[in-house]
Amino acid sequence: MDLTAQASTARVERWTRVSMTAVALVATLFALLAFGPALFSANVMNALTRLFVYVILAVMWNALAGYGGLISVGQQGFFGLGAYAAIRLADTGLNPFAAMFLGAALLGLLAYPISMFILRLKEGPFAIGTWVLSELAMLLVTLDPIVHGDTGTSLLQLTSMAAPVRRAITYWSALGAMVALLAVLFVLLRHRVGVSIQAIRDDEGAAGAVGVRVMATKRLLFVIAAVASAAAGGLWLATTITFQPPSFFSVNWSAFMIFMVLVGGIGTFEGAIIGAVIFFLLENFLGGAGVWYLVTIGAVSLAFALVLPRGIWGLIARRFGFNLLPVGYRVRW
Repeated sequence: MDLTAQASTARVERWTRVSMTAVALVATLFALLAFGPALFSANVMNALTRLFVYVILAVMWNALAGYGGLISVGQQGFFGLGAYAAIRLADTGLNPFAAMFLGAALLGLLAYPISMFILRLKEGPFAIGTWVLSELAMLLVTLDPIVHGDTGTSLLQLTSMAAPVRRAITYWSALGAMVALLAVLFVLLRHRVGVSIQAIRDDEGAAGAVGVRVMATKRLLFVIAAVASAAAGGLWLATTITFQPPSFFSVNWSAFMIFMVLVGGIGTFEGAIIGAVIFFLLENFLGGAGVWYLVTIGAVSLAFALVLPRGIWGLIARRFGFNLLPVGYRVRW
């Protein structure tokens, strides 16, 4: 078949029957999960709440690095600040759950001026810069007398709630935050802003030359990721109640995000979710293995980087042409 005949049979598509069915199934799953407090035990609800937080962290780090080319190793800074802001706001008398989300919004406002200078850095310097900011944030937080240094403090307002009520509200808050952030990111990546984000990742200079507002687009992505990480930090605090800066600001959080995205498939919407589920399962099976748990995480990451750099979903999508949650277009012949 000549090129003219091939062109005449080519079809550009986004939605397929498979992808529409997948979206419908995902929506049904989320609807069923909303009944979690009536269906699941306390242990299952706590575990699912952790999973929801992992999904938030994974998809937002993937949005930064996989779609935007902004490889951050400092998202734990916003994660920790989100928990700290919740404690500070709740201490004023605000409902602790309202404090979590208000704190995340305030962290978004803080991320805007931070982005004005951190986004001037690129690649390695950007990654190091985000880590330095995270460490600086931890030092400033530990200086607050209410935190008691590395000893930490607690979100005491949560302890006044009955355990089943607190558990249910935390579960619903995490589920709602995950669904809302997934929806926002899905719509954003399908919008022309999403095309601009990926154009900047591929060639920032060329993107600017064709009219893409490079800094404004990168800033939008940076702020959204900051809000999501801060919300995740507040939700994690609701599950632990205790806030210790070395734990919440640990670089391990960024390592976990990188693991989830690398294993699931960087630059794919589905991959980050799959990676979060895999990490969650590994944590449940190996979490009690001490240092060997971290060794396993590192070994698996290295293996995927060397043998399967596209990740699990990247391999599946390439081999079978699946596109369950389509954020881009593809040509079918």
